[in-house]
Amino acid sequence: MAKYLLENQSSARLLYRKVTPEDFEVWLPFFEDPRSTQYWEGLPKDPNIACQQQFDRIFERYEHNLGGMNALIHKSTGEFIGISGLLVQEVDNIKELEIGYSVLPKYWLQGYAYEAASKCKEIAFQNQWSASLISIIHIDNVPSQKVATKNGMYLEKTTTYRDNPVHIFRVDHG
Repeated sequence: MAKYLLENQSSARLLYRKVTPEDFEVWLPFFEDPRSTQYWEGLPKDPNIACQQQFDRIFERYEHNLGGMNALIHKSTGEFIGISGLLVQEVDNIKELEIGYSVLPKYWLQGYAYEAASKCKEIAFQNQWSASLISIIHIDNVPSQKVATKNGMYLEKTTTYRDNPVHIFRVDHG
């Protein structure tokens, strides 16, 4: 099992597995909806290129044990809901473990991002992978900030990450 992955885990409605190249087509609608990427500067405008770049990063993380996104699969329907995971990130020259989450727009506002983020937190602390976890969220992305807050995180600071203004939310173990 790759480090920091939630392979073969489950939560109330979701199953977690590695992302595969075959998931590309079902994840592509995320990049085709301009609301999904409206906050991030510097992403390719072509949805296919943006999706391919994300998939390249996902598989690179798997290969180098830098954590990675898990596919979120609905238990009862088998539908691909989104991606979430624990990612080794470097913010302000500090390496930390981040809880990342993205959900296909048709599943927004149904609690899936929180369910996945909460499971990431649970597994990371259960395995003692880190004493605290962060989420890197664009300062204008209020829905993701609400997920972080619901997940017990607090706003620690505002900084710049990949040329974007971001809030760093944190949760401490314990």
